[in-house]
Amino acid sequence: MNPFIRLHPADDVVIARSQLVGGAKVEDFAVRGLIPAGHKVATHAIAVGEPVRRYNQIIGFASKPIAAGEHVHTHNLDMGPDKGDFERDYAFGADVKPAPAKREATFMGIRRADGRVATRNYIGVLTSVNCSATAARAIADHFSRKTNPSALAGYPNVDGIVALTHGTGCGMDTQGMGMQILERTLTGYATHPNFAGVLVVGLGCEANQINAWLATGHLAEGENFRTFNIQDTGGTRKTVEKGIALINEMLPRANAVRREPCSAAHITIGLQCGGSDGYSGISANPALGAAVDLLVAHGGTAILSETPEVYGAEHLLTRRAVRREVGQKLVDRIKWWEHYTEINEGEMNNNPSPGNKAGGLTTILEKSLGAVAKGGTSNLEAVYEYAEPVTAHGFVYMDTPGYDPVSATGQVAGGANVICFTTGRGSAYGCAPSPSLKLATNSALWQRQEEDMDINCGEIVDGTSSIQEMGQRIFELVLATASGEPSKSEKHGYGQNEFVPWQVGAVM
Repeated sequence: MNPFIRLHPADDVVIARSQLVGGAKVEDFAVRGLIPAGHKVATHAIAVGEPVRRYNQIIGFASKPIAAGEHVHTHNLDMGPDKGDFERDYAFGADVKPAPAKREATFMGIRRADGRVATRNYIGVLTSVNCSATAARAIADHFSRKTNPSALAGYPNVDGIVALTHGTGCGMDTQGMGMQILERTLTGYATHPNFAGVLVVGLGCEANQINAWLATGHLAEGENFRTFNIQDTGGTRKTVEKGIALINEMLPRANAVRREPCSAAHITIGLQCGGSDGYSGISANPALGAAVDLLVAHGGTAILSETPEVYGAEHLLTRRAVRREVGQKLVDRIKWWEHYTEINEGEMNNNPSPGNKAGGLTTILEKSLGAVAKGGTSNLEAVYEYAEPVTAHGFVYMDTPGYDPVSATGQVAGGANVICFTTGRGSAYGCAPSPSLKLATNSALWQRQEEDMDINCGEIVDGTSSIQEMGQRIFELVLATASGEPSKSEKHGYGQNEFVPWQVGAVM
């Protein structure tokens, strides 16, 4: 097996499959010094200011002269004098292709009265404001199967009671973008099919007034959707008692469900990557992309997000846009992010984390080119803003930050009922009420953190599996998980603390 991976004949770098030592032979040159696994090696001399390509795409510019065989990383590669603002050919719709042949697959889902299909069956306790978070958690804790198993003993079809609290809801403009995003997010969760019932707890005097939110979200109380405030109820103890009583009323109705065969067209996957490394764009991300193409062929939907992590690769998505306005909407969101980071005295290249860099990723351009591989090759059908309801089928995009909990929260609010999360450095993450699957990019991570990983895409790097074979395995795992098989994160109890609505604007 070659000690390196060449991704494209025109690339200026190859990727170390395992650690390379000085003097090791790579193609027709010798390695200079130690090259960590997953990192880049120059294949020829590169002058200062010249672009450096990986995937046959620009990942940065040489900041120092680079010799053949030299380690290419932050010490000699950066975004260039224009900080990555070089011309890109958006070629709107140039790569749109005919719809794939329709395929049929089923999973064991839960069909709601309105025809929507759930992959899980929770009751949720939401909060309008951080001030009611403690009471909401106390309500959910009463129904914990670990500390009070008798509370749900008679309701085996209920997956649990989860409190999804957050750190905002007041000290904000009641008409501003921050409030609009929070209201959209709460509406998406309150109406998510994975919730059989929802209880909303407020304080009473917050900026995010429950009645105003209900009107904006076109929501109305019913037997499975109840709201109240601590101030009206008379304090914390009475609030917790009332919440427990209301959930006890919902439980028999929530339990009266059964799983039945449902089309895979009812599956919506939120695509995430976190703790990325130099292997992400080689193994787990393209394998997940292959699974996305399979899901789309079966009528399902996949949501790519994390706009700061597609920066520099957006032209690969606009080429797949089914209409020019779809591609232009993505470009407009990119421009918004450039402005947003600038007014906050940052830049788009602030995104790669220390862990990303330790894993071999140097610039946001390089990270993004690997990240978009999660979206496969299907046509881009629509672009949504954060937490907007996803109504299109197929491959779509949602504008979110790159921070995983915030991004996935927006996707679930939009309707994602499964999350697929690739990681190279390691991740411990869940996303109630939607199950989250974690895909390891390399076998070393799989062996080190197998208790948190659901599948090992490192087999692609090892040469024991192909991208297409792994994509099929991921697709089958998605069907099994959507049918009720618990993910590793669900077994560990993840999901409540990872509800993090995107907070923008001044905190007043």
